Amino acid sequence: MSGHFQPLRSSRVLRKIKEINQPSGEQVLFNRNPRNLERLRIAHKPTGYFLEKPGRSFWHKLELTVSGRYVTAEVKHFQNGPIIGASTSEWAIKKQLYKTADTPAFVNLARVLAMRCLQSGITEMTSNIEAVAGGKVDKFLKTLEENGVELQEPERYVAPLPWDATRQEKPWEVQEDHLEQKQQQKKQVSTKK
Repeated sequence: MSGHFQPLRSSRVLRKIKEINQPSGEQVLFNRNPRNLERLRIAHKPTGYFLEKPGRSFWHKLELTVSGRYVTAEVKHFQNGPIIGASTSEWAIKKQLYKTADTPAFVNLARVLAMRCLQSGITEMTSNIEAVAGGKVDKFLKTLEENGVELQEPERYVAPLPWDATRQEKPWEVQEDHLEQKQQQKKQVSTKK
């Protein structure tokens, strides 16, 4: 055996690990959340063509598909396609339902979709679904809103130019006073209903 080779010891390995993991003077952070710019309202939002009826100006869009037996709800990203979905054809949901396309199925599907959206961090989406008042789809949309999902996305923040007379509030600089005012407005709207 040569004299320069030393067997690995736990103390030597631990010392090397500490040297590698010790922070240097400059720390670099990488944001690995692909939806971060959308949450800050500064991500690109496609506009589509102006003559299109529903339009394409959205980051996330709710789509509801009703077939003969099943109901499927999906949240689609403008670039990546379907992100989150729930269907009454899923075994876990179908097992709890009497019928897979009646009003309770729509309500429970909305609850499941809202829970999955909130778990993945999507709280706002665009919905072009037209519902008849008091119908199944209307109850689906109301249940989504009751469970914490907003069916309207905020406008994209555009940096003001130096000569603009008005300046929008920056979404990343929300103050507590504004949050309290918004909560009071929501309470007033809910009491009027």
